Amino acid sequence: MKVLCIGHAAYDITTPVETFPKENTKNRVQERVECGGGPAGNAAYLLGKWGVDTYFAGIVGDDLYGQRIVEEYKKVGVHTDYLQVSKEHITASSYIIANRENGSRTIFTYRPSDMHMTDVDINIQPDVILVDGQEPAISKKMLTQYPNAISIIDAGRTKLEIRELCRMVNYVVCSKDFAEKISGLTIFDNDSLSYAFRKLEEEFHTEIVITLEAAGCAYRTESGNVEIVPSLKVKAIDSTGAGDIFHGAFTYGIAQGWPMPKVLRFANLAGAMSVTRIGGRNSIFELEEMIEVYNEVK
Repeated sequence: MKVLCIGHAAYDITTPVETFPKENTKNRVQERVECGGGPAGNAAYLLGKWGVDTYFAGIVGDDLYGQRIVEEYKKVGVHTDYLQVSKEHITASSYIIANRENGSRTIFTYRPSDMHMTDVDINIQPDVILVDGQEPAISKKMLTQYPNAISIIDAGRTKLEIRELCRMVNYVVCSKDFAEKISGLTIFDNDSLSYAFRKLEEEFHTEIVITLEAAGCAYRTESGNVEIVPSLKVKAIDSTGAGDIFHGAFTYGIAQGWPMPKVLRFANLAGAMSVTRIGGRNSIFELEEMIEVYNEVK
């Protein structure tokens, strides 16, 4: 199976703190964690680390951060044939405050507004395509060029071009915030969750998965019911990248041909376990560890 991931590549700098800092203060920190990031970027890294034949299409700057991102991909076997290196832009970067007290993270991301891939021919015949909506032109082109590929979108923002991509894929895997904005209703119980599913299905006409953070995720079963798949209860110290890791693990399960309940339990587990470590890619567990824990808790 060949998987093509298209979207955002960034370089993350995470600073763990014991509690969130007060405004207008100076704070000395003891730790700094650096690694590549980005929704589709992290998913591609996970898939490569787990042994999937993975290609990443995105853009970085011709600088130190861009070089490090390329090196990270090569270490886990991700093909970088379609990772463009721009001499006109600097690599997108994210600065993250990870609050150990409650596991939350606060992210400041810089990406030039005109930083997008130039047109490219991708001729690898992917079996699965994952997009995060941040390279809409290339994503639309690939989804049109390879209609038989299983297609997934990590839908986090409700911009017009992302909603257009949602109508082109087999699976819209979206955040609770995305579902609430599309449906116009706060999700707080089973009825509001079911309403959100109906609104998303009416607009996108495809299969929907809604991530519910620590509560797990929800999907519509073959019998037509909306069911919540609970997550693993853990002590969170940093939620950076947890959503990206969920989407990467979801894509892994789809590529393996697993039934949806198993795909979602495995993705929940990957996302939950990741919050017990600092950093995004640093918190992706080995596949063997994942399978061992999955078999213990299922």
